[in-house]
Amino acid sequence: MKFSEHWLRELVQPEIDTQSLVDQLSLSGLEVDKVEPVAGAFSGVVVGEILSAEQHPNADKLRVCQVSDGSEEFQVVCGAPNARAGIRVPFAKVGAVLPGDFKIKKAKLRQVESFGMLCAEDELGLSEDHAGLMELAADAPVGTDIREYLKLDDQIIDVDLTPNRGDCLSLAGMAREVGVLNKVPVASVDCSPVAPQIDDQVEASLKATSGCPRYLARVIRGIDSSAETPLWMQEKLRRSGIRSIDPVVDVTNYVLLELGQPMHAFDLNTLEGQIQVRMAQQDEALTLLDGQEVKLNADTLVIADDKKAVAMAGIMGGEPTSVTDATRDILLESAFFAPLAIAGRARNYGLHTDSSHRFERGVDWQLQRDAMERATALLLDIVGGQPGPVTEAVSEQDLPAVTSVQLRHDKVTSALALEIPAEEIVEILTRLGLKLEVSGDREWQVQVPSYRFDISLEVDLIEEIARVYGYNNLPVRTPRAELPIPPLPEARVSQSRVRSHLISLGYQEAITYSFIEKGLSAQFDDQHEPMALANPISAEMAVMRTTLWPGLAKALQYNQHRQQQRVRLFEIGQRFVPTTDGLKQQNVVAGIICGSRQPEGWNGGSDKVDFYDLKGDVESLLSLGSNAGSFSFVADNQVALHPGQSAAIQQNGQTVGRIGALHPSLQKSLDLTGPVFLFEIELDAVIGGRVSRFSELSKFPESRRDLAVLVSTETCFAELREVVKAAAGEYLKQITLFDVYQGQGIEPGRKSLALGLTWQHPSRTLNDEEINSAVSAVVSALGEKLGAALRD
Repeated sequence: MKFSEHWLRELVQPEIDTQSLVDQLSLSGLEVDKVEPVAGAFSGVVVGEILSAEQHPNADKLRVCQVSDGSEEFQVVCGAPNARAGIRVPFAKVGAVLPGDFKIKKAKLRQVESFGMLCAEDELGLSEDHAGLMELAADAPVGTDIREYLKLDDQIIDVDLTPNRGDCLSLAGMAREVGVLNKVPVASVDCSPVAPQIDDQVEASLKATSGCPRYLARVIRGIDSSAETPLWMQEKLRRSGIRSIDPVVDVTNYVLLELGQPMHAFDLNTLEGQIQVRMAQQDEALTLLDGQEVKLNADTLVIADDKKAVAMAGIMGGEPTSVTDATRDILLESAFFAPLAIAGRARNYGLHTDSSHRFERGVDWQLQRDAMERATALLLDIVGGQPGPVTEAVSEQDLPAVTSVQLRHDKVTSALALEIPAEEIVEILTRLGLKLEVSGDREWQVQVPSYRFDISLEVDLIEEIARVYGYNNLPVRTPRAELPIPPLPEARVSQSRVRSHLISLGYQEAITYSFIEKGLSAQFDDQHEPMALANPISAEMAVMRTTLWPGLAKALQYNQHRQQQRVRLFEIGQRFVPTTDGLKQQNVVAGIICGSRQPEGWNGGSDKVDFYDLKGDVESLLSLGSNAGSFSFVADNQVALHPGQSAAIQQNGQTVGRIGALHPSLQKSLDLTGPVFLFEIELDAVIGGRVSRFSELSKFPESRRDLAVLVSTETCFAELREVVKAAAGEYLKQITLFDVYQGQGIEPGRKSLALGLTWQHPSRTLNDEEINSAVSAVVSALGEKLGAALRD
């Protein structure tokens, strides 16, 4: 937001200099980016009048002008194409100093003497325009110092406003802030109603009320398009970074800067029928003011007549209905467009306008009639004409509601660490335009004005109080809090230890996205319907993961496509599982491995990893909590895993994870080089453990017996181990499976498992009778419960 300091001081007069004003605005949250003078440093330049301009005798492109400074006449040689008799221009007399310390001296150009210089805008540092002389108003007082006449001892202040402060995108809004900060009155802009002189009007209908709940229009007939914009208005526009175009456009731009309400004017005679505010038809054509022809999208709000779209609402008007030099009748519009209806639409067409910039951030929804009256009065003063009545189309239910927010004095004190008197709080908020009603003991109900879209919560009001009170006036205190050291249960394994253990096994930690593609989610988990995101970044990140496997599989794919064949990755993160009670967020640890068993080396083999490599890693991970005996692996099927190489990990009979080989069809669809193995376990099961207790070592010898038993191929070792533990007695120390055999000599459907059973007594040596008795009990139990028989 650029504005002239002089223009600001027309509305509010704080008794501070420019630098203090700039510092004050920055400290209040309105950061000033730059302050620069309106014109370059020069002196000795006055308003001059060209009395005559004749062709130079010795140069085709030069003219010899007679120039008056109000008291004397001077001969000046000038090469500007617009140098002509009767105009008033800046005249740098001999002795004047122009920007860049350029001193004007008497000169001779092609044998003709010149006593001074007639100036263009760029030669005075006013702009970069050097196409011709700067033409002043016809009534400019000849001989007056140009700095005084144009009020060039002024500064342009450029404020970088945050998106929530759309209320300051106007001189009126900025003056309101300065008035509040300095406790000085602010002059209001004269928006007195203009009485209609004719009955002509154009009705408007709202067909997209949520995007445009209010639209005002007014006919003005018989304007003088040849009139010139007053110099004072041109200068105010120029100092705000807007080029003067023609009086009608200049007035709408002036009102935009002054009040913050974007407006537009149509050539009335180019409109066909009544005005409609509607959504565009897909690929509907519109030629914009800049000459660009666009194909409109169906989500774009447009202003249209009965036949065609004539403007992109809140962004830019159309060229066919624009005001030209031939325009005599205009239709002036002033509307409120909802921020969400405009946000992003300009960018879709590669546009960014002052109008869209304001509507995207929010325009006062009660400002439209005032802006209409202000613009009408200015137009009548400049181009004349006869105004008709203001017609208004409004959808009250779609207009923003008046916001009311509760404010508590105790909350202000708590948030700011300072007790500001209640009277001062009321004064600050009142000066900001808020209305307060006492609702309790040191409590208020605050009604927010229509121009403050950013205030909806109590903390917003507290921020306003702090901002106006002065952030630099708030106390500097070091936050204090009692932070007790939480106990670290000895039985619980830390996550850092889990990470370190997996890293020691050769894994590398990965961090993958919690959002994945819906189809990929179904390939890895067909038991849960994942939660879909309301506004996904992309189709590949549309749902929340119910397992960490898809992310790890994609990471493996990424590495394999870059010639990394031996990969071991793990991740600790959350999975999001929908349940009848809502979304269950569960911490899990997952891993994936593929490639060779050992890193490449002269002494390493080339064997590929298998199921038991991963199972061994998982078992060592589960042993961190010193309760590995509570876990078991049970054959299981899961959609993402190979049906013959997968298992559920159970703890005390409850499934806490899964392990297995990636299903061949899924491996193929992901273009992975296999075999690939994965695991996933609930983190609580891994880090929850028990405290280790000392058990005295026995000094007496162990006794071992080896048994080879025939069992069904469906019987797993875990079942045998449980039966053996129950039958072998309390002195059984270890069970070892040292051989598995199927083939010649073993009937089909059976397999041979060789078990090593070790007994040890803590206080004596076990005799053969005790060992033999225990072996017999084991054999009998295996036969009764599992149909096992000793192998011959």
